[in-house]
Amino acid sequence: MADEDVIRSYRNLRVWNEAMELAADCYQVTRTFPREEMFGMISQIRRAGASVPANIAEGYGRESTGNYVQFLRNAQGSLKELETHVLLAVKVSMTSRDKAAPLLDRAEIVGKMLRSLIRSVKNAGLPS
Repeated sequence: MADEDVIRSYRNLRVWNEAMELAADCYQVTRTFPREEMFGMISQIRRAGASVPANIAEGYGRESTGNYVQFLRNAQGSLKELETHVLLAVKVSMTSRDKAAPLLDRAEIVGKMLRSLIRSVKNAGLPS
């Protein structure tokens, strides 16, 4: 493997960077939500969005394949939670389909990247 191909930090993972963009997008979209949702839907969407890259980073810091994969699966779970909250926000008219669509599209991309990373990590044969 060439030196430039070596992943030296979770910050070099494309999936982590994409998940960070998704988390930032969550903050942008929820700025237009009703103030009374500050501790409700706003908090839930932001927390779930931030949890995705946080779990990727935490898993990267683990010393075994099994632990890393488990945190990547936690990131997948947070991603599905985020999608559900966004869909509910559309359903109850807190946001429009047009504003939600980019979040859902990016979530789908991150989900595919997570599934691919899980397969790669499992096939790398790192110690469990």
